[in-house]
Amino acid sequence: MRAAGSWPAAARPATPHRQFGMRFASCRAVKPAGATAVPAMQLSGTCGHEDIPQSSSSSSSSSSSSRHQLVSAAAAATNAAVAAADAASAAEQPLNPRRRVRRSTRSARHTQILSPAEPSAAHSNEAAATAAAAAASEAAAQHANSSGSSSAATSSSRSRKAAAPASRQAVQQHARSRRSTSSGSSNGHSGSNGVVREVVQGPHVTVPQPLPHVLILHTGGTLGMDVKESFDVDPEDPHHLQIKKGTGGIYGGLEPGDMLANLFQQVPELCQFANLDLQVVFNKDSSRVGPKEWVQIAKILDRNRQAYDAFLVVHGTDTMGYTASALSLMLQGFRKPILLTGSQLPLASPRSDARQNLIDALTCATAAYSPPHVALNEVAVCFGGKLMRGNRAQKVNSSNYQAFDSPTYPHLAALGVDVEWNERYLLRVEGGYRPRFNLEPCVIRIPIVPGSDPRIAYGDLAERGVKGVVLEAFGVGNMPDLPQQGWMPWLRQQTKKGLQVYLASQCHLGPLNPELYRSGALAVQMGVEAGPAMTPECAVVKMMLCLAYPDIPLGLPLAGEL
Repeated sequence: MRAAGSWPAAARPATPHRQFGMRFASCRAVKPAGATAVPAMQLSGTCGHEDIPQSSSSSSSSSSSSRHQLVSAAAAATNAAVAAADAASAAEQPLNPRRRVRRSTRSARHTQILSPAEPSAAHSNEAAATAAAAAASEAAAQHANSSGSSSAATSSSRSRKAAAPASRQAVQQHARSRRSTSSGSSNGHSGSNGVVREVVQGPHVTVPQPLPHVLILHTGGTLGMDVKESFDVDPEDPHHLQIKKGTGGIYGGLEPGDMLANLFQQVPELCQFANLDLQVVFNKDSSRVGPKEWVQIAKILDRNRQAYDAFLVVHGTDTMGYTASALSLMLQGFRKPILLTGSQLPLASPRSDARQNLIDALTCATAAYSPPHVALNEVAVCFGGKLMRGNRAQKVNSSNYQAFDSPTYPHLAALGVDVEWNERYLLRVEGGYRPRFNLEPCVIRIPIVPGSDPRIAYGDLAERGVKGVVLEAFGVGNMPDLPQQGWMPWLRQQTKKGLQVYLASQCHLGPLNPELYRSGALAVQMGVEAGPAMTPECAVVKMMLCLAYPDIPLGLPLAGEL
């Protein structure tokens, strides 16, 4: 029988775990002070002499001894059951809210860290009491069998039937009394009857958490180039590589297995962040990637949306801004992170930036599954230690490792020793998921050059099949307005023929307000659309989308592009 003052701390075995695949929680148990076991004499009446008839006078002495042994065994087993019920009931007590173990913020498909005060503990108490009573009666039967007396066996069979309901009732009544006592507490430390409960600090329990699943889509670019085939070594600096002139790099056929094995060989840390799958969509120089390839990538992402937690697109740097804008607009409301990244040097190069860009991109893509649990639900570009909204990112440097910037929108995160998130600038997705896979590719950008006549420089664009133009004006939307300069007559002619024109600015920063000038006001009257400013890359892609879906105006925000 356990002493009244003793109470074992909750001891749960630690689960073997993988690094970066675990979460830790500190489990606590609560018990009332001064808990006692049920006295043996309290339960002896449930299986006393009056319930066990004598079989014969010759066996009275042996049967009497057996009955006493049976009573003692049943009482001891029942007391052990009560102690087990006490331990189960203790787990039911409410914890101090300030010390309560928080639930894991993982999605429903992942293991959760449950606090000891979960509602399921109440059901386990009843089951524990019933099982303990059955164990008590079974122990009595085993003791009777070991005595070797047939009369004692007969007695034990009868007494077991009588003792089982009574002992079960006693255990359940004791558990209910313990619950009623603890339910009177007001703040998790004391009950209405003045009983003070102490908090027992248990050991740390290791709970395994599945790693997120990430799909890597390889589309080409410098990152996957073959160093020997694509680059020449500078004889003056062996560490400096130059692309072979006239080639632009060699893009051969890639097998997904070889590519993934190469990634793990060069960047073994990747497997610590997620379970990775890789698909080679194509292996091209990014200058050869256009609307057809954007649709291809978007359909693969749409098809795998439910199967993966995040997506990483390896892409060339030259048109990454266009592809990021296209994916953000075509997959409106995708609600999962899609990260685009690449490199200025191949992965196998000694001084390559590919390794760090891949680690940074995967860190941001899986940020929801590790502290501080940031939910990134948009298309973004991760490059050179910066995380940028995809439809705001632009390539601003042709050779620097920090090749991209976001002039019109703050960075979403800065990656250094720590990841510094700007959570207030993250996209707040509204509405449902609305994929669109049609684009009208006949769109061009036209910068206004002082002294040029568009009637000579560009001619009749509508007649040649051009559907849309992103016209890049001066400042807030100004342009030459004299008839002999040609811009006003040319715009009037082209808009009447159905050419759609979006007025943009040649400035990277600042608002767009063409009505401030005579030329801008005339252009708006002709049907030229001048909505909120977008990057030139995003404006072109959105023009393609709006031409394919005429019900979507250019000035309607879809994915934080305005």
